[in-house]
Amino acid sequence: MSRRERRDVVIVGGGVVGAACALALAAQDLDVVLVEARAPAAWSAASPDLRVYAFAHDSARLLRSVGAWDDIRATRAHPYRRMQVWDAGGGSELVFDADQLGMRELGWIVEHALLVDRLWARLAAAGVDVRAPAQVEALEQDGDGVTLRLDAGSRIEARLAIAADGAASTLRTLAGIGTRAHDYAQAGVVGYVDSTEPHRDTAWQRFLPTGPLALLPVGQGRSSIVWTLPADEATRMRELDDAAFSDALTRASGGRLGTLTPVSPRAAFPLRRQLADAQLQGRVLVIGDAAHVVHPLAGQGVNLGLRDVIGLADSVADARRRGARWDAPQRLARWARTRRSESAVAAHAFESINRAYSNESLLPVLLRSHALGIAQAVPPLRNLLWKRAAGL
Repeated sequence: MSRRERRDVVIVGGGVVGAACALALAAQDLDVVLVEARAPAAWSAASPDLRVYAFAHDSARLLRSVGAWDDIRATRAHPYRRMQVWDAGGGSELVFDADQLGMRELGWIVEHALLVDRLWARLAAAGVDVRAPAQVEALEQDGDGVTLRLDAGSRIEARLAIAADGAASTLRTLAGIGTRAHDYAQAGVVGYVDSTEPHRDTAWQRFLPTGPLALLPVGQGRSSIVWTLPADEATRMRELDDAAFSDALTRASGGRLGTLTPVSPRAAFPLRRQLADAQLQGRVLVIGDAAHVVHPLAGQGVNLGLRDVIGLADSVADARRRGARWDAPQRLARWARTRRSESAVAAHAFESINRAYSNESLLPVLLRSHALGIAQAVPPLRNLLWKRAAGL
């Protein structure tokens, strides 16, 4: 490869994780190219994105460090100060409260499209070379770097390539990295609802035998729902008329927020666990959904992806302080081991919780009815659980 023409990093995939990674590495004075199949449409305040995230504090710090978070928060990021979890089968409730944890808020509910819009708005000023629309067709690599061939025939040479192109990642496949997946035979129904009772800046989650129902505060009297259901039932719920859906959803929520009325279209997306066999193969790193797809019940999907970025940016910064190579094989391998371990533990933990609570058998019901109460009754345990989820 020609050292004169080689870039530092080429990132494939410009979603939340890929764009944040481009900005974070550019902030470390790396020469970054971002390849994306389709430039995102502009975010519209009048058309809220059905995809929302429960954004954690460490994710917010990352976006603040690249200059995007303050704009996102001022535009439309709703803080939630409490999280209340309970089981339809009975037992005590588990409550996380910002005041008790010494925090202003537990996190924020943010739309996917707004995050992407604001991150992309900063790419040019950060010096990121954006190639969109463009798709990767071929990969070559050796011990020193990679060459990507794009669909238009152009080539990019870089010291490192990063796959951030989603669960069906082309770059991950070209690198020869396989995946292991488990289909939950469930789907998540999403949409927006208004409630007759205030949500009180609280994220509500009720475990039902069919799967968890989350109500996430996004505005005055308005919530985003993520309702996990068996796949066939999710399709049925998505296709109900608004009155019938309102009745079913209100009953599923136990009436906690009064009557819930849909105020948007609804969508359903299939749920599965998918983990890449590795997050590093030669000079190719894998991050975000390309590396790990997890159950949405804990709202940790995008946060896990951004923790991949945080870990990588921290590793580069540490190398710079030490005067060491930021892309040394042993340094990249250390990052990959750490990130894959954390994502695998998280994925299986979420799956175990979903399995335990999406169950009407007598023994699981008896055991789980006490689990939330135990966590609630032991403040250090409750605080540890929250700080782990929030990246604190």
